[in-house]
Amino acid sequence: MTSPIAHFNGEFLPLDQIRISPLDRGFIFGDGVYEVIPVYEGRMLHGREHFERLARSCAAIQLDNPHTVEEWLAITRKLLAYHPGNQSVYIHVTRGVPPKRDHVIPKGLKPTVMMLTYPLASPSREQVENGVACVSAEDFRWKKCHIKSISLLGNVLARQASVEAGAAETLMFRDGFLTEASASNAFVVKGDTVLAVPQDNLILLGITYQLLEKLAKSGTVKLEVRPVSRAEVAAADEVWLSSSTKEVLAVTTLDGKPVGTGKPGPVFKRMHALYQDYKAKLAKADVVPA
Repeated sequence: MTSPIAHFNGEFLPLDQIRISPLDRGFIFGDGVYEVIPVYEGRMLHGREHFERLARSCAAIQLDNPHTVEEWLAITRKLLAYHPGNQSVYIHVTRGVPPKRDHVIPKGLKPTVMMLTYPLASPSREQVENGVACVSAEDFRWKKCHIKSISLLGNVLARQASVEAGAAETLMFRDGFLTEASASNAFVVKGDTVLAVPQDNLILLGITYQLLEKLAKSGTVKLEVRPVSRAEVAAADEVWLSSSTKEVLAVTTLDGKPVGTGKPGPVFKRMHALYQDYKAKLAKADVVPA
């Protein structure tokens, strides 16, 4: 089987030919950042916004961003030429390879850059129509969750908890308030109002989160950004997940108990329709969104 083409430090080559030093700070310390961009029929969904967030993550950990946004977009388009159709583009940037292992951030390192794609796994019809199950857990991660860091052990353990419970995701709470899920942002609906948690250092501000804000305004869906307590989540009419790959997805059970009626609610259906309409317009666009 032919290995897929990936981008590595300026070259396009088969993924199985990529070699990374064991001293790379990404391997040793998890010292790096990443992005994931959904692509529909060759068109990136908010690619520019993803690379702007990548730049913010780089700045937050004092990592020299190896490319401008325009350069990142150009590299991505070249990679996508090898991979038509619906794809997820994964971008991985580490601080690079130092001469020795040392916690101190070395100066002058050349960042390691890897980019690869894999088929985009959008939510199934069954998931959209019936929703998914989630469990809850305390958010024990660090307090700089706004950085899209490759150090994801906390998220891995949270996600594993849902896998072991036969659920799709883990909703996390810190000091009695909702933060996010292990690999998604989370929204709560009470009545006709969508509640979104604050865009602070305790969550990764999702590009899809921002898109849902935009779609809510354009589609006359009432959205309020404020802290959301665990009690409000337990009493919610609807709970949603959002991410680049999940799009927007209804949570119909939480910790074994039904959310609202136990079925995707009317506000979710409205938002899901707005999202699909947005994707349809993207597919018809003459220019690849940047």
